[in-house]
Amino acid sequence: MNLSDRLNIIRNQQAGSAVLSPVAPQPASAMPEAEVPRPPNAPTTAHAEVAGALRADQLDGGPLLLPSAPSAPSAPSAAQRMPQSKLAPILDPLAAVKEKAAEELFGRIGSRLNDASLTEEQLHQLARAELAGIVAGEQLALSTTERTRLIEDIGADVLGYGPLETLLHDSSVSEIMVNRYDRIYVERNGRLQETSHRFTGEAQLRRVIERIVARVGRRIDESSPLVDARLDDGSRVNAIIPPLAVDGSSMTIRKFAGTPYTSADLIEFGTFTPDVSVVLDAAVRAKLNILVSGGTGTGKTTMLNVLSAFIPGDERIVTIEDAVELQLQQAHVVRLESRPPNIEGRGEITIRELVRNSLRMRPDRIVVGEVRGPESLDMLQAMNTGHEGSISTLHANSPRDAVSRMETLVLMAGMDLPLRAIREQIASAIDLIVQITRHKDGVRRVTHITEVHGMEGDIITLQDAFAFDHSAGYDADGRLLGRIVPTGVRPRFAERVADYGIPLPASLFQPGPPAMLGEIR
Repeated sequence: MNLSDRLNIIRNQQAGSAVLSPVAPQPASAMPEAEVPRPPNAPTTAHAEVAGALRADQLDGGPLLLPSAPSAPSAPSAAQRMPQSKLAPILDPLAAVKEKAAEELFGRIGSRLNDASLTEEQLHQLARAELAGIVAGEQLALSTTERTRLIEDIGADVLGYGPLETLLHDSSVSEIMVNRYDRIYVERNGRLQETSHRFTGEAQLRRVIERIVARVGRRIDESSPLVDARLDDGSRVNAIIPPLAVDGSSMTIRKFAGTPYTSADLIEFGTFTPDVSVVLDAAVRAKLNILVSGGTGTGKTTMLNVLSAFIPGDERIVTIEDAVELQLQQAHVVRLESRPPNIEGRGEITIRELVRNSLRMRPDRIVVGEVRGPESLDMLQAMNTGHEGSISTLHANSPRDAVSRMETLVLMAGMDLPLRAIREQIASAIDLIVQITRHKDGVRRVTHITEVHGMEGDIITLQDAFAFDHSAGYDADGRLLGRIVPTGVRPRFAERVADYGIPLPASLFQPGPPAMLGEIR
């Protein structure tokens, strides 16, 4: 049976089931108020839904979308009360065609998919040429537009990211979460939404994961079932497969803007105020050691990018990351990336080794994507031995928690140092802590600009220069109206900024009348 026959059978089955499925009559008392009796010869609702879905499929070649729910249902149906995972999926009429053509394409060029001698563009040209021959050979009853879209879809499944292609090109999507092949969520404007996009099965999802991982020289299999990787645009990827992922392979993609955000963008988003931007700019140019602290998904890497943009262009910068994400705009940048062990358990290069090596590279600035282990000790040593102006991020919920967690990470280095010695190193090395929080309205905001003063006895003393004012509450749409305001204490680093000849008006640190976020735009 050729592809054309299979396509016609699927279309006939769907159309037939839609027409033959009887619609049970409802008594007048059970009918929704908004329902109007249908003329005798009108097509059934099911028929119209399937026909509309088929027309949509012919236009864009994508999977059929679930029909929208009635506007005013009288009571949830059995299908609505059933968990979504139990609902029978609506078949894509072209799914069988795509699957069979993809298999044949794998058979023809499968050995060349990972050919290092081929560029990405050459590989795509080869695949498109082979696909055109496969589709033409089957003599499918498709228009030119449908045929072109079919080739593009199959090419995306084999060489790209399948159903994720559309989401990756959607600028409103900041994060993509694949719980399993048929459950894909996205984050838009800080809110989670489920999408109608689906993989055809576990096998397709695994192919996409393996392709992403292979591009950055990493691997994922049963012996190494989790991995951190990145896309070509720097977007962060985490994937985990069975047996660790019980319900099937899972993948999370944190997208980064094609054009890196600037301080002006963060002011517009409400992340901080113009006064805070001026202070951070001065702190970076005056070579203060800065630690960006926050929880998962609060925008620490974005803030790190913005801070790094304040570094003068005539300085040598060395960046160190687990997976390259930073988008520095300066010309004199050396980017280093850690390496996991190979299949034999050898060849691992850790962040700590890269930090040590960077000290021999004559850096003016060391930027570490995130400290999360023993490398924190080496980072503190670098900050205390003349490598001023270093910047890094850390997972913590407050500036005080950031200091406590730094102590714990240093202890992980296994040097058996006394706690007071560790605290003295932290107090001497770190000048400023920038705390970021994602509030319940989905907006990421800077909540503290905290200066590390030093030691009083055995305690590291901290002083907030700016703190977030929550007193304004929320508006009718649930958006937080407060903003970050000065505490009225002039920080000690202002003198160091002045020594560098950088103007920093004292009025920036004077508290003013309470203002809502909308008033500063």
